[in-house]
Amino acid sequence: MRDTVYFLVFDGFADWQAALALCEIRRPGDWQVRSVGFSLEPVMSMGGLSVLPDLTLGQLDETRAALLMVPGGHLWQRGDGEKAVQAIRRVHMAGAPVAAIDSGVLALARAGLLDRCRHTGNWAGHIESQVPGYAGAEQYDAGVLAVSDGGTITASHLGSVEFAREVIRTLDLYSPVDREDWYRLFKHAQPPSWRVGEAAVAA
Repeated sequence: MRDTVYFLVFDGFADWQAALALCEIRRPGDWQVRSVGFSLEPVMSMGGLSVLPDLTLGQLDETRAALLMVPGGHLWQRGDGEKAVQAIRRVHMAGAPVAAIDSGVLALARAGLLDRCRHTGNWAGHIESQVPGYAGAEQYDAGVLAVSDGGTITASHLGSVEFAREVIRTLDLYSPVDREDWYRLFKHAQPPSWRVGEAAVAA
């Protein structure tokens, strides 16, 4: 039963990038959200939050994974995190989607998941400069802030709202109309049409 969304945590992970997505995942109450670390030792986010991982990468159960989320952080720029790359590959091979934002996209590239699917990232050329074995440059889309394809979600560091929208769509949260209302609200501060109607009646 795929009832768990796993979120990777490590020293210096960018805590704000997936915040909207995580809140929307938890809202319906259908999924567990569990933090996964390289160990069970506490880690500190880029914003200074101390997080105690629920489990280690070795304890991650890919058969229960509805999604694995990978935030950005300097870890990926340094080329570290091979155990996470292996776990990302394992989860994807088991049939669950994986989602990465900012430099977390580098981990998906190192896992070989971006060579044959449409994807994006921080800027054109960034992945090639960091991942020598990357062969997906022709699939890179510089015209979007986030995109889903081939069981992957990738997003620019500027696309946290778009990232959340792709996660919401992948997990089939809300109706298509409600998803678009949600996006316009958080991206453009445009309230849903039904709220505008209520306000007009109240006035």
